[in-house]
Amino acid sequence: MRLSRLDVQNLRCLVDVRFEPSPGLNLVTGGNGAGKTSLVEAVHLLGYGRSFRGRVRDGLVRSGQPALSVYAEWMDGQGRSRRAGLRHTGSEWEARLDGSQAPSLTELCAELAVVSFEPGSHELIAGGAEHRRRFLDWALFHVEPGFLPVWRRYARALKQRNALLKRGPAANALDPWDQELVDSGQRLSSLRADYLARLEPVLATTAGEFLPELGQAGLGFLPGWRQSDYPLADALLLARDRDLALGYTSVGPHRADWRVDYPALPGKEALSRGQEKLTALACILAQARAFAADRGEWPLVCLDDLASELDQTHLRHALAAVLDSGAQVILTATEAPAVLTGDLAPVARFHVERGVLRQA
Repeated sequence: MRLSRLDVQNLRCLVDVRFEPSPGLNLVTGGNGAGKTSLVEAVHLLGYGRSFRGRVRDGLVRSGQPALSVYAEWMDGQGRSRRAGLRHTGSEWEARLDGSQAPSLTELCAELAVVSFEPGSHELIAGGAEHRRRFLDWALFHVEPGFLPVWRRYARALKQRNALLKRGPAANALDPWDQELVDSGQRLSSLRADYLARLEPVLATTAGEFLPELGQAGLGFLPGWRQSDYPLADALLLARDRDLALGYTSVGPHRADWRVDYPALPGKEALSRGQEKLTALACILAQARAFAADRGEWPLVCLDDLASELDQTHLRHALAAVLDSGAQVILTATEAPAVLTGDLAPVARFHVERGVLRQA
């Protein structure tokens, strides 16, 4: 997957920018607040339909402007030229894919696979379960054709059941929605568990490159109910009185989570902040490697301000791991890291200042 053109208008400080990256490593430098992270945000927005710095309505659209727009051209793994555009007002969006209107953001995001590591990525390990569910579901969205219909079916049933719970219904009125949650939820949970089982050996190898002192990394899956004790149908029934009191569904795949386990950290001993960052990076790179194994192509890799997050040794390992694959990489930094020499030298260099991007 090769991004060849990115046009960005009115996204934070970027008024009107054209970015034409090369294959391989593209280095984008600039001072704090110059706009380099906003450039990565634009790519992330096309790949995920959202920013990694919060909701679109929260300051992503340049002040005083009615909307932001992002347009991209790329070559996919089958050698096909693709193009997509997105206009977002903060509350409404309009998207086009290969010259036609996209029926939803989902269809657009399915075509441009992007993995991003940025200063907030340690939340994948240290933050709430929502971050980890998104990580799981991104992969399944791209590599498992049956995932999206199951996910949508579960989300609809959950929404309906929660709406009913808020009205304080008779207990048996929940039966049809319980059955719908069970039918879709068991399948959704199985897809997630199967993916983690496939990802685990890839993560063990990747984490071993960054944190060998912690031993072989493993993955633990928490489906959102005590699955080892009883199936989802029983869990919903046992939680029914509590759900009626709370007014929402307290068990199920919407509460799912996963964790990384290391032999050298038994029990509940916590990772250090640095270990959290390296583990998060290992998870993201492992996901990209697993994606490549499933799809036959690497996703576009965005690494925002990576040099400020890692020491020089780990930075070199991370860049070498990605570049050896032949992936296209966008790396941002306040200045060029010292490790970018020899086989890690950037193919193209760019500099952004006050929202203006120039090739160096």
